[in-house]
Amino acid sequence: MASVNDVLTLFFQHPGHTSFGMSVFNLSNAIMGSGILGLSYAMANTGIVLFTILLVGVAILSLYSVHLLLLTAKEGGSLIYEKLGERAFGWPGKMAAFGSIIMQNIGAMSSYLFIVKYELPEVIRTILLWIICVEYFIHFFLEWYLNGNYLVVFVSIGIILPLSLLKNLGYLGYTSGFSLSCMVFFLSVVSYIFHDTHQSTGVQYEPHPDEAEMCTPKYFVFNSQTAYTIPILAFAFVCHPEVLPIYSELRDRSRKKMQNVSNLSILAMLIMYMLSALFGYLTFYDFVEAELLHTFTKVYTFDTMLLLVRIAVLTAVTLTVPIVLFPIRSSINTLLFSGREFSWIRHLLIAAAILVFNNMLVIFVPTIRDIFGFIGSSAATMLIFILPAAFYIRLVKSVPLRSPQKIMVSPNSALSAAFSPYHLPLLPAVIHRAHHILTNVNLFDPGLTNSLLFPLLSHQAGIFLIVGIFFMIGSLTLITLDWIHNPPGSNKGH
Repeated sequence: MASVNDVLTLFFQHPGHTSFGMSVFNLSNAIMGSGILGLSYAMANTGIVLFTILLVGVAILSLYSVHLLLLTAKEGGSLIYEKLGERAFGWPGKMAAFGSIIMQNIGAMSSYLFIVKYELPEVIRTILLWIICVEYFIHFFLEWYLNGNYLVVFVSIGIILPLSLLKNLGYLGYTSGFSLSCMVFFLSVVSYIFHDTHQSTGVQYEPHPDEAEMCTPKYFVFNSQTAYTIPILAFAFVCHPEVLPIYSELRDRSRKKMQNVSNLSILAMLIMYMLSALFGYLTFYDFVEAELLHTFTKVYTFDTMLLLVRIAVLTAVTLTVPIVLFPIRSSINTLLFSGREFSWIRHLLIAAAILVFNNMLVIFVPTIRDIFGFIGSSAATMLIFILPAAFYIRLVKSVPLRSPQKIMVSPNSALSAAFSPYHLPLLPAVIHRAHHILTNVNLFDPGLTNSLLFPLLSHQAGIFLIVGIFFMIGSLTLITLDWIHNPPGSNKGH
């Protein structure tokens, strides 16, 4: 555990320079990314009521785990995720944190670049058709302009890489604000199209009569695709790798102030997610696809409004990639170059290597849904459930071992670890810690029962946490079965 001097050095000798508002923009932008485009698909495969319950539950769990992470950072004396893991469990904890952050953020970056790959060619095609008006001419002379693989490389080199070279996250607050404005515009257009479709006399999307049932809103749905809901939601709310870097740069930082940043950011994204999912689902019902913009493409071909939405979403996800890249580079620096002075050459090379790897993934992985499913059920599980709970139990010494808080989070850590493929370095230490708790607590002590059981049952985060674990187990099983029976690339998902 860090000494008082270490903590004082951390908090007072290295003050942050980013304002509260910019921190909210940065964290909100880190939360809201490509996941918003998959939420209508998730609602179509769970139903309105079940989706709402799961969405609120995952949001509460994310807030609770951020709360644990901030407490752990204060007690552990570090604002670097990997160092918290090292102080909690040594090298296994450090590697678990490193692997989870790398996997989650690479998955997030890949999903953003997927959108660039599939939507930017359509934007260019539409603009060129309006200008030249001869589709054959475009295909013959400008075919490479319409190749998503080329375009994602150009965007990575021309826009993302320069922004990724900024030394301070705070400078990206302005781009984050603009990015959020683009996504608000996307939500406004989805809402407008929903109301316009239902009020117009000539509905623009008319299903065949025998498909009428597919255009009826459903409240509870269970099918093989329901398994992707929890991973999509977890993927959509994971912001934990960015919490500590943003916390470290927050001006006049305190745990309470950063908690307010997290509360405001997650609440705003919860509202946007709910509205986007609802309007998208009620517009297309069961015809909605894994990527909402792809569904709009089939209905509103070469529509001006759709073009503006595409440009807005492309702008938003492109400006988000540099923010997601920062924690990856920070993790690599911490693991491989700890203690060395800052180097612009190393700064550039790490960013370039990360972008090259992500571009390769985007070119060769078949669908964005596979990114949502795999990353959401693995790395996101580690970052939301396992690591904050395990680090909290290990490092927060000011809370007694027998306290309801630690006993409540220990099943969270142990059970979640059993169902994530990235738990292996951390699992022995977590099991040892859980065994230590259980062998030192008299579960039949009436006083403990009164002080533990009722707070646990009344604590929404604890209830949703346990429910989330069981849903996650089912999701992992069903996703595996779906991949076996419907190999990636053979489905309709974009």
